[in-house]
Amino acid sequence: MQIFKQTTTFDFMGKRHLALVLSTILILVSLGSLVVKGLNFGLDFTGGTLIEVGYSRSVELPAVREALEKAGFKDVVVQHFGTTRDVLVRLAPQEGGEQGKETLGDRVLQVLREASDGPVEMRRQEFVGPQVGEELRDDGGLAMLIALAFILVYVMARFEYRLALGSVGALFHDVIITLGAFSLFQWEFDLTVLAAILAVIGYSLNDTIVVFDRLRENFRKLRKASPVEVANISINETLSRTLMTSFTTVLVVLAMFFLGGKLIHAFSLALIIGIVVGTYSSIYVASSAALALKITRASLMPVQKEGADQGASP
Repeated sequence: MQIFKQTTTFDFMGKRHLALVLSTILILVSLGSLVVKGLNFGLDFTGGTLIEVGYSRSVELPAVREALEKAGFKDVVVQHFGTTRDVLVRLAPQEGGEQGKETLGDRVLQVLREASDGPVEMRRQEFVGPQVGEELRDDGGLAMLIALAFILVYVMARFEYRLALGSVGALFHDVIITLGAFSLFQWEFDLTVLAAILAVIGYSLNDTIVVFDRLRENFRKLRKASPVEVANISINETLSRTLMTSFTTVLVVLAMFFLGGKLIHAFSLALIIGIVVGTYSSIYVASSAALALKITRASLMPVQKEGADQGASP
């Protein structure tokens, strides 16, 4: 007789040791890359100049980039902004002091006008100093740590401490691997990527809470099942919801990645990595950590106060 009806019967926890090996390798590679290579910080964190110019007709980016490099501008990033007639130029901090900062936009505009057949119009110019970039970097890292700390307080209040530690461990797992991917491949890390990582933290936590709510419920229902069996049943019952949510979210993010332009390219890439890793960690890392901490049915049952029955009787 089947006690609990379920649509799938995958033995996820039977493969938890293989998942542990995979996660350990990914985390070690990520930490090693972060230590050796570090992150390729963008202008938001390193400082520099952002210049937006408008052309009278479509322009090819390689020609713009080549003209600026020939003029002596190093580490220049050129991309379309909205249309093929609008170009965004990002420059690393240039030598020349305050005077160089004030005339940099004019110098860039002059180079672009000389290299173009038509008129070139200056739309905007923004300068971010190195000190401001360092403050943004430090404040961004602090914001991430504060978010994780508040999440830890929330899950400790909502769940038994073994489940809370499992969920927070899964969040650290997701953040480290996402950061490691950006470090390993030296993708540019800017404020949009930081925002994506904070979004991934919320996404992964929500997924884990759904699994743990069902896990807690099943521990109280399935009295004779072992912790591993209860974990498998809970993951299988929430599997369709987990996969459907991840699939539909990834579809939207893929559209942003391919059609949204370079301005949100890194943002979309961070979300794609975070969603994939977050879905994996919700299934394997969080539940496996709770089992490793010896979660049992007794630890999830409400504490019965001594003498409560006697006090309730007349």
